Amino acid sequence: MTVLSTIAKSAGKLTHYLLTTFTKGGGSSLPGKIALSIDKNLLRNLAKNYDVIVITGTNGKTLTTTLTTNVLSRKYKNIITNRTGSNMKQGIVGAFLNAPRTTKDAIAILEVDEGSLKNVVSELQPRLFVHTNIFSDQLDRYGTTDKIYELLLDAAREVPDAAIIANGDLPLFNSHTLNNEQKFFGFDTDIESSDRTKEDAHCPECRHTLEYNHFTYANLGDYHCPSCGFKRPELDYKVTGVQELDVTHSTFKLDNDPFTLHNAGIYNIYNALAAYSVGKYFDVPTADIKEAFNENERVFGRQEVIIAYDKKIILNVVKNPVGLDQVLNLVKLEKEPFTLVALLNNRPADGVDLKWLDDTHFESLTDLNIEKIITGGIAVDTMTDRLVTAGFDRDNIDAAGDLSSVIEAIEHAPTTQIHMLATYTAMLEIRKALIDKGHLK
Repeated sequence: MTVLSTIAKSAGKLTHYLLTTFTKGGGSSLPGKIALSIDKNLLRNLAKNYDVIVITGTNGKTLTTTLTTNVLSRKYKNIITNRTGSNMKQGIVGAFLNAPRTTKDAIAILEVDEGSLKNVVSELQPRLFVHTNIFSDQLDRYGTTDKIYELLLDAAREVPDAAIIANGDLPLFNSHTLNNEQKFFGFDTDIESSDRTKEDAHCPECRHTLEYNHFTYANLGDYHCPSCGFKRPELDYKVTGVQELDVTHSTFKLDNDPFTLHNAGIYNIYNALAAYSVGKYFDVPTADIKEAFNENERVFGRQEVIIAYDKKIILNVVKNPVGLDQVLNLVKLEKEPFTLVALLNNRPADGVDLKWLDDTHFESLTDLNIEKIITGGIAVDTMTDRLVTAGFDRDNIDAAGDLSSVIEAIEHAPTTQIHMLATYTAMLEIRKALIDKGHLK
């Protein structure tokens, strides 16, 4: 490591120490930002002794990263990760800053924002890419899903020796030939559920409408084109059965072995399958993967359970129609009366354009036993209007607005069970407000 890199790393470590010691923030991004301001080449020097795994896609990166880290920790002792989800360059640098010096058998498991791949991939020189999915996400930032996929393709082409483990159920991920070794995961079973909405999908080869032998949600599943013969690739890692979908957990089979995941929803079975695939790629025994899944760790903002006052709050971050509808399907599994809290921000990190709310299915919640609705965030009026349009009574919606009012409304909510949906920055802000009031550490 150069003298400049050593100085930059020390400055970043000091910043991290000061933030974690004297503030309530985690300090996951600022230390890397300061370090990079001293040495713009720091990341290359920090990552050179690591086998790097890059996890990217529009949905599921954070939980997939956490599960993958848990899985590989069963075999490797020297692992670093940006577990908090700080997935742009400064956050990735931050993950390396406090890592011990290493020369071998070290792995970095990194969640990387799709738009940040071009800024880090040449320096990281990954051994493996994991592609979770691509759905319409912040199109004001990225444009079409095809353009998002081009970001992933460009990164893969830059490191042709890196392997790719991709979601084979997504037609887009089978639409280009690459020099990289490719392996695919997906569902090799149908799911008994009436809550799934299939999106129309067109063949990447001839644009004809795809047909499905079975599907899971959105445009994911066992697809084929009746016009040109384009079809799903052979799967290397499979979900072969789904036994139970509950509001708190799921039970299912991967390559015919039974697993339990303490995170609910079909979309999280995909995240578990991605982590399982990486584990198998690195020859982690199946029994060890099962143990890793049983750690029952919830990533903040992803089915995070928060106890505040006498309330049990289940917090889910949402950011696009597909992801939100999957969370709504999870909420529909709730058997008890509950309060619904919906927090909407439209800062750049959330996506400024709020038209995506029109493509969601809040209407599917109107028959549930929702005793009260609380809305908040800087776009509280838009959130409230969308729920009224969906069929909810405006008189039963408390448009609390600012977060202190939201927390006060939660304190006086009529139910002990609360489901909270929040866009990314709203999730960060409500968590900070709950930390300030002593409900979270």
